[in-house]
Amino acid sequence: MNLVLRPLVLVVNSAAAFFRFLGELTYLIGDAAFGVRRSLFNKQGRRLGWANLWSQMNRVGVRSIPIVCLVLFCIGAILSLQMAPILREYGAADRVADIIAIAVGRELGPLVCAIVLTGFAGASIAAELGSMVVSEEIEALEAQAIDPVRFLVAPRILATTIMMVCICVVGDLAGGIGGFVTCNLFLGVSPTMYSHHSFDALKLKDFLTGLVKAGVFGLLISALACRLGLSVTGGAQGVGVATTRTVVLTIVALISVDLLFTGVFYFVGW
Repeated sequence: MNLVLRPLVLVVNSAAAFFRFLGELTYLIGDAAFGVRRSLFNKQGRRLGWANLWSQMNRVGVRSIPIVCLVLFCIGAILSLQMAPILREYGAADRVADIIAIAVGRELGPLVCAIVLTGFAGASIAAELGSMVVSEEIEALEAQAIDPVRFLVAPRILATTIMMVCICVVGDLAGGIGGFVTCNLFLGVSPTMYSHHSFDALKLKDFLTGLVKAGVFGLLISALACRLGLSVTGGAQGVGVATTRTVVLTIVALISVDLLFTGVFYFVGW
């Protein structure tokens, strides 16, 4: 009987832990959103801390632009070289531009930017907050009647969400340039033809769906990093565990949410 019930108990406990973690994450996002709203619109409330917000936007977004551009430039070039032989057999080598524009704008742009930002910023946020928990800086803030969520979590979530959308725009452009350069130099597609096909294939809804995904991905990255960073236990070893869990769980969550978005947009007709 124990051998039969043990797997069932394990599944139930895992499901309960998952929903408990999901509830804690949702509560953290709601608390951060309430703190941002109160700081922005309530004159009697405490300020958000614009210097902290700009600092986080610079660290999370501006510093990650070079690596995002490099990765997506290479992806645009790879797509061009991979798709050209197949399309050339059908006399449609110039249609490479269509594929790159849609694939990068709708899917690869936001997803690749989010994965890069997970390693670049998500792990950093988790390690930073985890170190503050270990060194009891969080307790010191609470002792001074400073809300850690408003002071630490809200600026990081807001900065990551905003900059993720901005980075996605830059990444889409870098991916298009990568395909443009490759097609022009190696595939014999003229710049005029490539530009014409790209703008003709990429509709406004394709661009907007990518930006919607990017915003949600940024929120997800920062919220998971803050939640796992604030839950660190066990000293320096716990910080390392939280950082690793942040990267792994965030990537899994990003791909799962991306699948959900893709399914919804497919059935809606977007």
